[in-house]
Amino acid sequence: MASSVISQLVDAMTLCSQPAERQVRTTIDPPMAPEEAMKLLKEGNRRFVNGCPLGSKTKAAARQQLVEDGQAPHTAIIGCADSRAPLETIFDTMPGDIFVLRNAGNTCTHAEGSMVGSLEFCTGKLGSRLILVLGHTKCGAIYGATKTYLDSQPGKKVAGSALEGLLQDLGSVAQEAAQEMGPAASSDEVAAHAVKVNVFHTINFLLRFSESIREMVRIGQIQIQGGIYHLETGCVYFLGRSPMQAELLESSMPIPPSMVTQDERGLHGVRTGADERVPSDLALAMLKKGNERFAAGAPTAGKTSDAMRKALVKHNQAPHSAILGCADSRVPVDTVFDATPGELFVLRNAGNTCTHAEGSIVGSLEFCTGKLGSKLILVLGHTQCGAIAGATATHQAGASNAPGCALEGLLQGLAVVAKDASEQLGPGASQQELVAHAVKVNVFHSMDFLLKFSEPLRELVRKGELDIQGGIYHLETGRVEFLGRSPRQAELLLSKLSLPPSMVLGTVRTSQDEIVAPKFALKTLKEGNDRFVAGAPAPDKVHRSMREALATQGQAPHTAIVGCADSRCPLETLFDALPGDLFVLRNAGNTCTHAEGSILGSLEFCTGALKTQLIFVLGHTNCGAIKGATAAYFAAKKQQKKANNALDVLLKGLDTVVAQAVAEAGAKATEEEVAALAVKLNVFHTMNFLMQHSEPIREKVSSGNLEIHGGVYDLKSGRVEFLGCSPSQSKLVAGKSTVAPSLKDKMHGA
Repeated sequence: MASSVISQLVDAMTLCSQPAERQVRTTIDPPMAPEEAMKLLKEGNRRFVNGCPLGSKTKAAARQQLVEDGQAPHTAIIGCADSRAPLETIFDTMPGDIFVLRNAGNTCTHAEGSMVGSLEFCTGKLGSRLILVLGHTKCGAIYGATKTYLDSQPGKKVAGSALEGLLQDLGSVAQEAAQEMGPAASSDEVAAHAVKVNVFHTINFLLRFSESIREMVRIGQIQIQGGIYHLETGCVYFLGRSPMQAELLESSMPIPPSMVTQDERGLHGVRTGADERVPSDLALAMLKKGNERFAAGAPTAGKTSDAMRKALVKHNQAPHSAILGCADSRVPVDTVFDATPGELFVLRNAGNTCTHAEGSIVGSLEFCTGKLGSKLILVLGHTQCGAIAGATATHQAGASNAPGCALEGLLQGLAVVAKDASEQLGPGASQQELVAHAVKVNVFHSMDFLLKFSEPLRELVRKGELDIQGGIYHLETGRVEFLGRSPRQAELLLSKLSLPPSMVLGTVRTSQDEIVAPKFALKTLKEGNDRFVAGAPAPDKVHRSMREALATQGQAPHTAIVGCADSRCPLETLFDALPGDLFVLRNAGNTCTHAEGSILGSLEFCTGALKTQLIFVLGHTNCGAIKGATAAYFAAKKQQKKANNALDVLLKGLDTVVAQAVAEAGAKATEEEVAALAVKLNVFHTMNFLMQHSEPIREKVSSGNLEIHGGVYDLKSGRVEFLGCSPSQSKLVAGKSTVAPSLKDKMHGA
């Protein structure tokens, strides 16, 4: 104990016995190493604490020397403006020793450009190699900010004065301190810890927003350290470097947010048509920097003057990027990228998708990249996306019913994304993992859609004049994860599709069009039925010009169809056909049993005069005519009944088909099973009838100029089962046709 006291007395006597007159530092002196500067600060603070200051003893000659030779401070200090913490006194310095910056709270929250610029000047021009950020105990600004934070209600309150604004902006420091101290800490304890947090907060700001300071730290030219001055003892406790220094040295922010001039955004302070087009790599860099400013809580956008708005009107827009984002209110795209008006061409919908309104999305992007010259498209998804979560639930529920509202339609349309995500992750994935992965899959899905269905976009990508990239905005951090290009880009650049499905306008067929070969007509029927089943028919947009063409140029249907009159089987609808596509004949039971002359004559006209090369006979499940004929057939076995009306005659005429079905189904078949088989047999019966009783039709089939196919439409699924040609075709074509029974008398009479 005695030796410790003696040691302290010796130190104090040594400090107080130094020469009364000290030399001032000027540009004549060499730069001082950070370690040496720190040593001087510590020695000066000890003299201050021990009551033996030397710094105030200067003469006129020393002051004149500073004027003539200029300053060369060994340290730059950011301190608080508090009158109880005079920095030159605390460190017992001479004029010319320290370069001092002070404000309430020793912060860069406000006047950041002045602080950072001053330090860049001091370390760059004046040669200082140490920066010290100094807080102090019982700091009024920090204690006030802590109280404001702890007393604040949910929701941000608009500052009513500059002081309130300062305290609110220091709230992030108080929040961090409160989280680190835990809920049991008192307000004073949180505030005391916030002083330390604030020191590192300021150090971090310098590293994050000054490239010149970062570079000097990287090469060891300067050091940035922190400290806390204790009002109670006069001692400074040195904290060392920021724990985040290594991470922040990777920052790419060149200057503080408040110093980003509008001129950097365009000739008129905003991007307009007067500015040069921005290459895609530079546009991507601008998005990344803007998001970094947003995530760091230091945005610069929002200062749009009347002159800027007028410039946008006069010179038009020239956005550097087009963004397809989600409509979620938590993802304001312009804000996320800290963009001003004129920078981003933004398209938004729930799920950032092209599943619906695809034509609007693709057309808008073609306009932006073609007319406005944007060279980057970014598809932006986000975590916790409600649309994707809903689509995932829809997929897992296996919903396949027709949507009852537009929202259900949207979720069903996005279900393919959830399906892909589920297959990629496998059965062990949790619901949360599945939704998170589906967000990423959906981004690529939208990118792929653009490449698949837009030739203008593909051509720009091929030429290197456009880049399409993806990203995911993380609600939790405010940062965008950039995903790059689609893995399928090279493959999709070979696509031949030029329009999204919903914009494919079927042109009407007229006599001016070429004859359609049977295989292509059949392919058209199958594709149309696929669209009908998928619930995505081509838009039924029949313009006046189309109707006029049909009226003046005549028809040229690619297929003639004999179908049932059942109202549940609208042929043009289930084959998604336009006027002029199909020559349609319908009656109950899609049969030639009665009115055979009308059916045959109509088909001979269609295949002869109109040159149609495909006849398609279509039955359907649960056909009332066939079921009635089957019931009548079984009833007749028990008791013969005389036909009393036309319907009875129609059903009686189908006896042959039912009898064949009974024979093929077997004795144990139910009436329902017989009727189901009879539907298919009736299709072949009608096809055979055409070749048996029409020589023009038989000859065209024989010569290969006509094909007759059959099918059964499933009322439940909406799908058509294509049956192909009749099994009896070869035999019937090899023989000769006979006159239809109902036409014998008329033809003989002629």
